Amino acid sequence: MKMENAGQKSGLKAKVQRLGSHLSGMVMPNIGGFIAWGVITALFIPDGYIPNEQLATLVGPMLSYLLPLLIAYTGGSMVHGQRGAVVGAIAAMGVIVGSDVPMFIGAMMMGPLGGWCIKKFDEAFQEKIKAGFEMLVNNFSSGLIGFALAILGFYGIGPVVEALTNLMASGVESIINMHLLPLANIFIEPAKILFLNNAINHGILTPLGIEQAAETGKSILFLLEANPGPGLGILLAFTLFGKGAAKSSAPGAIIIQFLGGIHEIYFPYVMMKPLLFLAVMAGGVAGTFTFQLLGAGLRAAASPGSIIAIMAMTPPESIVANLAGIIVGCVVSFLVAMVIIKSDHSEDDDLAATQEAVANAKAQSKGQDGLKADNQATFGKVNKIIFACDAGMGSSAMGASVLRDKVKKAGLSLPVSNSAINNLTDDPNALIVTQEELHERAAQKAPNATFVQVENFMNSPRYDEIVETLSSAPVAEEVKKQPLTDDVVQGLADYSKIDHIVFGYDQVKGSANMGAVTLKKLLKENELNYPVTVVPISELQDETTALIITNESETVKAEQQAPSATHVLLTDFVASEKYDKVIQNLKK
Repeated sequence: MKMENAGQKSGLKAKVQRLGSHLSGMVMPNIGGFIAWGVITALFIPDGYIPNEQLATLVGPMLSYLLPLLIAYTGGSMVHGQRGAVVGAIAAMGVIVGSDVPMFIGAMMMGPLGGWCIKKFDEAFQEKIKAGFEMLVNNFSSGLIGFALAILGFYGIGPVVEALTNLMASGVESIINMHLLPLANIFIEPAKILFLNNAINHGILTPLGIEQAAETGKSILFLLEANPGPGLGILLAFTLFGKGAAKSSAPGAIIIQFLGGIHEIYFPYVMMKPLLFLAVMAGGVAGTFTFQLLGAGLRAAASPGSIIAIMAMTPPESIVANLAGIIVGCVVSFLVAMVIIKSDHSEDDDLAATQEAVANAKAQSKGQDGLKADNQATFGKVNKIIFACDAGMGSSAMGASVLRDKVKKAGLSLPVSNSAINNLTDDPNALIVTQEELHERAAQKAPNATFVQVENFMNSPRYDEIVETLSSAPVAEEVKKQPLTDDVVQGLADYSKIDHIVFGYDQVKGSANMGAVTLKKLLKENELNYPVTVVPISELQDETTALIITNESETVKAEQQAPSATHVLLTDFVASEKYDKVIQNLKK
């Protein structure tokens, strides 16, 4: 019974994480737009650093139209690529125009809804379209479905979302007026460490904060999750009073957390001693109380939660208040953590030792010797390594950098990249490294991949085991001994999974178009029905079902953009003998 309840809790947590990831996934890729809006607001509004009446006219349209449309476009793209993005943006216009408040929540609803509707249409009718009518049907289906959803949003969804938005805004305002906002950190700080930080910040607090900032010029909501003070206090306590690897690694983690803004770096330190949850909760409550007491706030979201980003978004009148809240949060967290760490006389508070003990215990419970015995067979087919986290940016990028260096030093020619869990594809040739808390979600996205779970992306003992296992695996040994040329890749690739071909170009589109025409002709002559498209390399999708053809000089960019795809490298798009090899492989 206990095991069943644990499984239910784990499944519920994964569902909550997945929902939050979808919400934050629509906002995080567009953080640059929010920063641009925040900078324009900070500089040019009447109370800004450089008041400018003409440039200040950018603020309203960006808030009301640009930012919600970016969110809707991204949400539709997450569901059904470019077509989903277009329909999602059209649908969002209905709720945007049909309400008087910035429609961020409405955009988060209409974007994915538009993508889902056009996806279902394509699934039902794509194979029934007569040859020659594809463009006509595709364009009109997108337009008409978008039109219908825009009308629905204008009259049906927009007013409901506006009412809900006003209700939530009133609720937040009431909590602020009652001076109860600091209590929110009792829930926010533990939720962050359960990898709901992006969901809370970008899925909930950022939309509400933007509406508040539009009215008052700043919002305290931008600081609730982004405050680096509590995490800094934890790391300082380990720096001064910790033991072993925890003590030695904490100073470096401070730089990454406080200056780099990647808060995930301190999560393993808290999970290592669960009583430290009390420290971050106390620090968060004290910091938010100080923010509220002194009238702190930011003009726009600070992402990542770095002191640099926070100060860049701080209005002049709030500099002292914001710094005071961060310092108080740090001091309180540090004092509570100091008591907990000094009173704990156990000998297993070495971070690396704890992680290694967990890894060894798992291996022994299986009666196996680490990764090598467990995954020797599956590691033999690995031709790429992907680090997966909630957002696919901060912590996974750091982990990928660490392992990339180890792989390079070991002489292995394997690409190491990072990705958001939502963007993973089910590739049996991929080795996916993810944190234990996120493994369930990642395994659902890519059930046939090989997985390695770690507690900390920065200094996991598993990395050396991964390199050792890959070095001794048969295919990895073959890859190590010879350069990873295009012909080798084609020999290893499984062409049976390919269902479309993409010509990728960096700057010059003309030659890629000519190559596409040439290959289309060959496909037709050989009675092969594969769609061929031409797209910029920067817009390539990481799909295992894609065959991507690029110029040799642009190969590195293409492989970084789409590491899971099959790649063909050409010296000449127009006249290449490799087109015949492609045809032969597709016919097998």
